[in-house]
Amino acid sequence: MKKIEAVIKPFKLEEVKDALHDVGIEGMTVSEVKGFGRQKGHTEIYRGSEYTVDFLPKIKIELVVSDTKTAEAIGAIIKAAKTGKIGDGKIFVSDITEAIRIRTEEKGDHAV
Repeated sequence: MKKIEAVIKPFKLEEVKDALHDVGIEGMTVSEVKGFGRQKGHTEIYRGSEYTVDFLPKIKIELVVSDTKTAEAIGAIIKAAKTGKIGDGKIFVSDITEAIRIRTEEKGDHAV
């Protein structure tokens, strides 16, 4: 199993969710996060004072999928989240050694 973490632009969340649903992935965890990469934030003027916004709002999606669904899930996220502009986000993939559904105590791929 693999854990996929994707950090995307907030307005792309529905498109990514729909794209994952279309490839048969239903469960995910979504968090509102802040961060920056190459875009390094931006400056804004508020009440006549200029200040730097270092951390930009992002959405972090976390999902655990079977090894056979990993490439399909990554492809769906990229296709739905990509705008071609700086700040589109990142995808991180890591190994999961065990998953357990608390209610039924199912393990492995069956728990996902």
